[in-house]
Amino acid sequence: MKINTAEFVISNSDVSKCPKDFLPEYAFIGRSNVGKSSLINMITNHKKLAKTSGRPGKTQLINHFLINNNWFLVDLPGYGYAKVSKKTKSIFQEFITDYFETREQLVCAFVLIDIRHEAQTIDVEFMSYMGESEIPFCIIFTKADKISKVKIDSHIAAYKKKMFANNWAEMPQYFVTSATESTGKEELLTYIDEVNQEVFKNNSQF
Repeated sequence: MKINTAEFVISNSDVSKCPKDFLPEYAFIGRSNVGKSSLINMITNHKKLAKTSGRPGKTQLINHFLINNNWFLVDLPGYGYAKVSKKTKSIFQEFITDYFETREQLVCAFVLIDIRHEAQTIDVEFMSYMGESEIPFCIIFTKADKISKVKIDSHIAAYKKKMFANNWAEMPQYFVTSATESTGKEELLTYIDEVNQEVFKNNSQF
């Protein structure tokens, strides 16, 4: 897929105010400072489409970008957990939960993980939430240019081991990327293009 147009549409914290267009949406989410904005700018060929910042947590709203006039890229705030009670699992921002659990246009979420670090419990917990909620998602490992291929393979293996220990039958599809070197760009866009083709072919409401 070639990105010809990418335009900002709306930012908000109310899912009911998201675009009414019934176009497939791909949501990008990860912990703060995972390199989400840089990745979005890389795959869309826009240096400043998503705002980058050295300050973690810059994204605070649901941001919709219309790509090629036929699908939405959705930039979501970084997830964080807050203990609400001993009996309640960790939760993150309420409007993000609303987005994932009510947004009919969402066809796939991309969970971004910084490949430089060994398997983080917060990432595994978030992916467990996605799985338990039956929300389709893939993993995007970011910042692959920062460590060796051996360490990349080792860290991915650690995630597989941790997810299998949390009752996953298989590792979700994943992509290894670098915003600096454009690694993984073609693979990611090809995947989105293939999913779009299936969505438009098989779902009359799109």
